Amino acid sequence: MLALRIAFRYLFSKKSTNAINVISWVSMLGMAVGALALIVVLSVFNGFEGLVLSLYNSFYPDIEVRAAQGKTFEHDPALAGKILQLKGVTALSKTLEENAYIEYGSEAQLATVKGVDENYNAVTTVKDYVRQGKFVLKDKGISYAVLGANLSYPMSVNVERGYEPLRITVPRKGVQSALLPEDAFTTMQAMPSGTFSIQQEFDSKYVFVSLEFAQELLGDEESVSAYEIRLDEGADLEKAKAEIAALAGNNYTVKTRYEQKAEMYRVMKIERWVTTAILGFIILIISFNIIGSLTMLVIEKSKDISILKAMGAGATLVQRVYLLNGLLASLLGAIVGLLIGYILCLLQLKYHFLKLGGGGENSFVINYYPVKLKWIDPFVTVAIITVISFFAAYFPSKRAGESVMSFK
Repeated sequence: MLALRIAFRYLFSKKSTNAINVISWVSMLGMAVGALALIVVLSVFNGFEGLVLSLYNSFYPDIEVRAAQGKTFEHDPALAGKILQLKGVTALSKTLEENAYIEYGSEAQLATVKGVDENYNAVTTVKDYVRQGKFVLKDKGISYAVLGANLSYPMSVNVERGYEPLRITVPRKGVQSALLPEDAFTTMQAMPSGTFSIQQEFDSKYVFVSLEFAQELLGDEESVSAYEIRLDEGADLEKAKAEIAALAGNNYTVKTRYEQKAEMYRVMKIERWVTTAILGFIILIISFNIIGSLTMLVIEKSKDISILKAMGAGATLVQRVYLLNGLLASLLGAIVGLLIGYILCLLQLKYHFLKLGGGGENSFVINYYPVKLKWIDPFVTVAIITVISFFAAYFPSKRAGESVMSFK
């Protein structure tokens, strides 16, 4: 293609005015920096997004079944059995939640007590986040409790020396008024066996106990708050949800993991688009260098334009030459920026040289910036730069094409 060959020659040829060379290289460098920033920021954002999702996924099940009305429902063995027989369903756990007042020694906190059955560890990976002690809820007739770190530390709970029990108090079901305060509440004790740390939302809220303990505490041996269900790896969430909803009927609500925290997932998507838009706007500002360099190039190459016209070139060919020149400069800079960005991301993945500041090494789940490379990010980056560069180069190239008509 003739226009491409001429544009490529103009791109690397030395201009008579040094300022044009400087502006041309600055525009290419600007696009390289823009592409570098975009790919690095998106990769770090992907890393944080993946980290947050992994933490939430460790607590929330693939699918959750709750009562359509009320906080609890009576356990239905027939329904639970039918759900377990569905293709793709790996495990089902019965859970029971209630707000409670917990005491340890002279300290006290408000918390949510969550009773779970023996299948809970097959549904979630909460046990993998136990930092002290073990995820043990019942052993040899003794009831145990596993607390979130943000509940455990302020109360100075010692799981290594289990001498002091954790006292758990909840309102007594069905009691509207009582002569004595203690008649309106039920208190039971459990020995602390471990503390977990996943994410602040969970660490400052939950205390795990056995399902039997929670049912006895609430005075209802058949009530559960939810069926928490785990699917096979790679199973279709929406298909499984539809099948479970058909079995459960209108008395239950069935939600996938994403629907359980729909607002959080929506906010994360918005943050990603906003971040991309801001960086795209920065690249738009950088693209003004292309307008400047091409405008000056058109002025300098006015003699070449007259020669091209004499050789039979029309306005369209000349416009295409300068348009391709601007696009080539931008894309070359973008490719260099992408390569450097990918190298930096790969180095961060291997060596973790960029650390998260503040709070010390154990203040977060990880102490370095997480990075995750997605195949679509380079294409998004190149697409953004191409579109911006096209419009930046269009007007100077149009002027070059119009100048052909002015030569006699």
